[in-house]
Order: sequence, then C-alpha cells, then structure tokens
Amino acid sequence: MQERYYLDTSVWIDVYEDRKGYNGEPLGEYGSRLLAYLLETGMSIIITDCLIKELETKYAMEEILGMLKPFESLIERSILNEKQRTEARRVSLERGIPYGDALHAIAARDLKCILITRDKHFLRLKDISEPKTPEYFLS
Repeated sequence: MQERYYLDTSVWIDVYEDRKGYNGEPLGEYGSRLLAYLLETGMSIIITDCLIKELETKYAMEEILGMLKPFESLIERSILNEKQRTEARRVSLERGIPYGDALHAIAARDLKCILITRDKHFLRLKDISEPKTPEYFLS
C-alpha cells in the first residue's frame, strides 16, 4: 500500500513563507525538500476541509490554490465527518489543545496517513497519530 501523508497547516505555512525556526533552522527548506521527495516518489498528500479552513485564516483562496497546485497530482481531498469533529472537541477539552490540532491528528489516524507537523501540541496526541517533522524523512 502506498504511503499517504497529512501535512499540518504549520508545514504548508513554513514552505509558503520560507520560515526559519527560532534558532535559524530552515523550516521552509525542510518542508520544501519533503514535498519534493513526495513528488519524486508519487506519494499521496491528503488535504482535508479542516486544513483548508485553517489556511484560509491566513491566506486568500487564490493563494492556497497556488500553494497546492504543484502537488495536485498527489492530492487526495477528504471532508471530515461529525463523528471525527465530536471526538476532536472532546480530545481538545480533555487535553487542553487546539481543536484543529486534535482534528488533524484524528484525520491522520482515520485516513491512515503519516502526520507531518512541527507543532508541539501534537506530542500530546501521539496515542492518536504519531507526529513526524519534515526533516525526519530527509537524509
């Protein structure tokens, strides 16, 4: 079975803005290199309605579509259901983490994806979906 990847909002933002870490780490470059690897190997990238909504808080839809366009041959779209949203609300309250992060972890689990993020909240969600950073895949 082909691997499927779920890139958290933070990774897309890192790439789009070519962000650097607090210590100057090239976060945008790490994300870009991971995306290049996914293109080269033809691995699937899962995009959910939740991910798009989070990106819409920062960018216009035109920018988001431009961000995703180079990867459209790899993209599988998914709309999350009410059961997943209800679970995310519960997990968010129980663990004191943002609802969107809980929903991303649940989506990655249910869609059988490798979750790529650098958001520290996901460390509290390892029992739902094991988070990896982009550089984990880079050699």
